Amino acid sequence: MSDRNEKWVMQIAHSYYPPFLDCARQYAALFQGSQYKVLTVYLTGESNPAVEAGSTSHQVIFLGYKSKQVSGLKLDAIAKIKRIASKKQFQFCIAHRVKPTYTALLATNLPVISVHHNYNDYSRWSRRLLVDFYQKRLLMLGVSDSVRDDLRHDLKNWPPERILTLYNRIDLDVTKAGFVSKDEARAVLGLAKNAYVIGNVGRLHRDKDQTTLLKAFAHALPQLPQHSILAIMGMGPLEAHLKSLAEQLGISHAVRFTGNIPDGKRYFNAFDLFTLTSDHEPFGMVLLEAMAANLPIICSDSGGGAEIVQGLGDLFPLGDAKALAERMVINAYRPPNIFNIEQRLTAHFTDAAVKTKFWNIEYIKTIIEN
Repeated sequence: MSDRNEKWVMQIAHSYYPPFLDCARQYAALFQGSQYKVLTVYLTGESNPAVEAGSTSHQVIFLGYKSKQVSGLKLDAIAKIKRIASKKQFQFCIAHRVKPTYTALLATNLPVISVHHNYNDYSRWSRRLLVDFYQKRLLMLGVSDSVRDDLRHDLKNWPPERILTLYNRIDLDVTKAGFVSKDEARAVLGLAKNAYVIGNVGRLHRDKDQTTLLKAFAHALPQLPQHSILAIMGMGPLEAHLKSLAEQLGISHAVRFTGNIPDGKRYFNAFDLFTLTSDHEPFGMVLLEAMAANLPIICSDSGGGAEIVQGLGDLFPLGDAKALAERMVINAYRPPNIFNIEQRLTAHFTDAAVKTKFWNIEYIKTIIEN
């Protein structure tokens, strides 16, 4: 069968840097076992065999631009996407973030599913103007209800059924198989075998609010089990500030900054409790990884993260160190409800669960019927 007779879906991503390689994998997985083949295009980044394999697509194209080269609406990128679109029978396009959405709209006549991973994507009037013009062939998907509601706020004239939620998800079996043992994980992270470990994973950045995390740990430490440790995995511009704060709080002996650990999710078994203190997290993939490791979770009551753990994890008011400290102490002395964690993860945040929801979206059904 020739390419002209096959049904294809084009997927465009700005880059393949974390977390967008996995985002591309997630959407390619929606078409496994279907009549459609997926071609994934990365606007930036050089050709990479590991990325090609990780994309789980039938074909991967690397346009190789630098980020600066695709700032604004670049005609060269649009022309290349147009040529790609002319070579196969594409049914629709999936575009991650704003720039790929613009490129897909201007380079093709295809229906476009625009996936949004952040807030304020259409707070600018110029961006609203373009997507309003192409509204008839656009479906907006937010990775959480929080992002969806932000899109609806900015795109006030859009019907609600064209701005929906489709959660991020994980391949649960692959994720679980990738975990190393508790002893091995602690050895890699430099943590004592007999420690009680509270884990946090994320960039050392203001948005992640590890300042509140450190203050809460300082409050909780006298009541936590003996040999308790706070392990913070990640790097970022606030590293020196956070280390200095740990010194000021008198807890530096019990805090471990592990730095950036390649494929860090493999080591979640090192933790006894997972905390996320982010300021308005659009989603929070690390929460799904913590759930896959059956960890009890404490999360700030803000953004998409609160949606993920609702009903199974503990929420605390954003920036409230005292409330977070109280939740740390409570969780240190009660067993996690493993059944509920696995049940929620399987029901809402796995490839299989989201695949069913995707194919039941009315706009998707309309594309298929036409």
